[in-house]
Amino acid sequence: MPTTAETLSPTAAFSGKSLHQQVAEAIEDRAQPISRLLRLMWALDADRNPANQNLRARLRARIGEPLSA
Repeated sequence: MPTTAETLSPTAAFSGKSLHQQVAEAIEDRAQPISRLLRLMWALDADRNPANQNLRARLRARIGEPLSA
């Protein structure tokens, strides 16, 4: 299967939701796979909006939490 920007885009699976909403929901959802969290981090890093700094920090903390937390 070829890799395209659409298959890598975190918004492709959740169209209609802003990146901010997707990240906030992923942080709260303990069942989110790490691959999804990493794709969201990639999208936040690509955005370069200074307003995303807090989201970036919260998502990094969520990625680093133990699975049993």
